[in-house]
Amino acid sequence: MKRLNYVALPIILLGIWLLLNDTLSIGNIVLGSMFALMLNWLAFTVRPVRASAKHPLIALKLIWHVAVDITLSTIAVGRIVCQGKRSGFQPGFLRIPLTLTDPHGLAALACIVTYTPGTVWADYSETDNVLTLHVLDLQNEEQWLAVIQQRYQGPLIRIFE
Repeated sequence: MKRLNYVALPIILLGIWLLLNDTLSIGNIVLGSMFALMLNWLAFTVRPVRASAKHPLIALKLIWHVAVDITLSTIAVGRIVCQGKRSGFQPGFLRIPLTLTDPHGLAALACIVTYTPGTVWADYSETDNVLTLHVLDLQNEEQWLAVIQQRYQGPLIRIFE
């Protein structure tokens, strides 16, 4: 898998370089290849911790859950926006204790929370391992705790730790 990363990243970077320059001239191919190889080398030397997904099927299931949750949340936020104050939404902050410690898992959780409309990753205390989440409509705190801890954190622990 590491060899694929060493090959795929320069090819992708070269492709982006050529697309941005809108040319396939020899000079741009050579220059883009040099930049791609240099950036590839830099990317792998400055990265302190490498990620490895241990259970790809769990990752696919998590991606499906996130896609469904984003769709449902988009609909719910759309209703709140259309109804305005009549919707009776109650924004609030929620502190969620986490057991996830892997930096890649935490980054994935941050992306999931941020991509989901109506939720924002507000703070993370590294000493307490507590996530502070802002929710647009915080009706049921236990439901949000279950979603973050069981639906997202559980699979992320199995994938990354």
